[in-house]
Amino acid sequence: QVQLVESGGGLVQTGGSLRLSCAASGRTFSSYNMGWFRQAPGKDREFVAVITASGAFATYADSVKGRFTISRDNAENTVYLRLNSLKPEDTALYYCAASLTYRQLASQYPYWGQGTQVTVSS
Repeated sequence: QVQLVESGGGLVQTGGSLRLSCAASGRTFSSYNMGWFRQAPGKDREFVAVITASGAFATYADSVKGRFTISRDNAENTVYLRLNSLKPEDTALYYCAASLTYRQLASQYPYWGQGTQVTVSS
């Protein structure tokens, strides 16, 4: 069992930056691949980024590649998402999720946080 709590969301202007954090409970955090997803009102939840359990490899959605960076600190049981060059279309509720498989499908993630809101004003 992994419990996840996101933080760091907020209201920023276009071009601004934020760093999201996701704190995990449990002693097995370093065994899980960690993903970030987002969901805008009226839209499906979409994949943003995923990082391997060791932190050695990451994959990004094309829409955020070059602007967002995922990282993790296994000693602190935390995964991060750095959001740069934000656009209004990045506005969404951002979720972190944990999975033993390295996938981009939300259905492959059994553990989810409650989400943190990111709003980008134009």
